[in-house]
Amino acid sequence: MRTVAIIAGKEIQEGLRNRWVLATTLLLAALSLSLTFLGSAPTGNVGVGALDVVVVSLSSLTIFLLPLIALLISHDAVVGEMERGTMILLLSYPVGRGQVILGKFVGHVLILAFATVIGYGAAGVALMLTGTSSLAASWYAFGAMLGSSIMLGAVFVAIGYLISSLVRDRGTAAGLSIGVWLLMVLVFDMALLGFLVVDQGRIISGPVLNALLFLNPTDLYRLTNLTGFNVSQFAGMAGLAGSTNPGLAPLLLGLSVWIAVPLGLAMLSFARREL
Repeated sequence: MRTVAIIAGKEIQEGLRNRWVLATTLLLAALSLSLTFLGSAPTGNVGVGALDVVVVSLSSLTIFLLPLIALLISHDAVVGEMERGTMILLLSYPVGRGQVILGKFVGHVLILAFATVIGYGAAGVALMLTGTSSLAASWYAFGAMLGSSIMLGAVFVAIGYLISSLVRDRGTAAGLSIGVWLLMVLVFDMALLGFLVVDQGRIISGPVLNALLFLNPTDLYRLTNLTGFNVSQFAGMAGLAGSTNPGLAPLLLGLSVWIAVPLGLAMLSFARREL
């Protein structure tokens, strides 16, 4: 574990030196504050608390932004160091390849976690400073949104590591990462919704729909943050949320599997890769 912690610390130091941490934190803070002050205007008309609207707004932002940030910081974690020759130097020390992947993963996830908590936390602080009253359940939902956002970021960091361990150059890794982002964030849901409209319930029943949603981590994240809230009318998947209810525990388990499987495959691929 000490070796993993050292490698994670190295990734955090590089993130600070390259200003990844600062840039990501400022970006998330700016967007979350904008959504907080501009997006809470309809609450008086629909009878929904301001913090609940912020949760749904930030969840929608997270689905598009955080996976892209995660892939950008992770897609060249392996292939980039191999091209620069620093991976050979790193492996000349008494460190296993699995420890390298795990250490880098922990470092990048901590960077995302810091940026997410500080950036999105600014929205919660802003609401408190403005004197907006919120129920305890709303603050619980806000905290759950922060935790699930970190999990979603970890999913795409793991996917980025898998891509980086399989390809031979950074350009290919970048192209595949953008393709994965487009597929999971845009194409999958559009195709699924289109098929649901055409199918009219003939083939895709509730259990089948549940299974299909587990094929996409962004849908698991979206349903996680819709569960238990009376603000689903603001979310793009509100219709699906009403027809499927897998439960919070299976959704979190699904996100955990989406972290573990790509990360494990990345370790296996890197272990078999020739330098």
